[in-house]
Amino acid sequence: MQPRITSRNLPLLLLKARDRLMSNFRPTLNSFGVTEQQWRILRVLDEYGQLEPREICEMCQILSPSMAGVLARMEEVGLIKRNRVQEDQRRVMVRLAAKGDKLITEIAPLIDARYRELEEAFGKKAFDELFRVLESFIEADAQLPTTAKQPPALKEDATPASAKRRKA
Repeated sequence: MQPRITSRNLPLLLLKARDRLMSNFRPTLNSFGVTEQQWRILRVLDEYGQLEPREICEMCQILSPSMAGVLARMEEVGLIKRNRVQEDQRRVMVRLAAKGDKLITEIAPLIDARYRELEEAFGKKAFDELFRVLESFIEADAQLPTTAKQPPALKEDATPASAKRRKA
């Protein structure tokens, strides 16, 4: 069968690569009782100090509706602290709590060791190049005009499949 889409499936390839990469770290995270989402949050808070939830969403690629629940669970178990901003009580800042800081201290050497193993397996040059290419891709995509990310206009007689399902 001839495929109708001729471009390579980059999103699927990136998902597969991400899953393979995370398979190297999941056992460590699981042994400490930390989910992948929680780990991403802990890492950015360790790197940036305190952040607003919307900043964490963006940096960690976590959808906003999920963030409130994840942060609530992390606060319940003492990994993070949330504080209102004095000057604007509508704003909240999130930072590592003592338990979250201790957890980072315990996990960091294990994560770093695994990264060194991966770097040895792929070669430092290839590993550095992969980071460079991915960062360049993200930057280039961010520079695209928003109109380039919009779906093309439908022909007058065309109806999106989702609209057809709603009518049925």
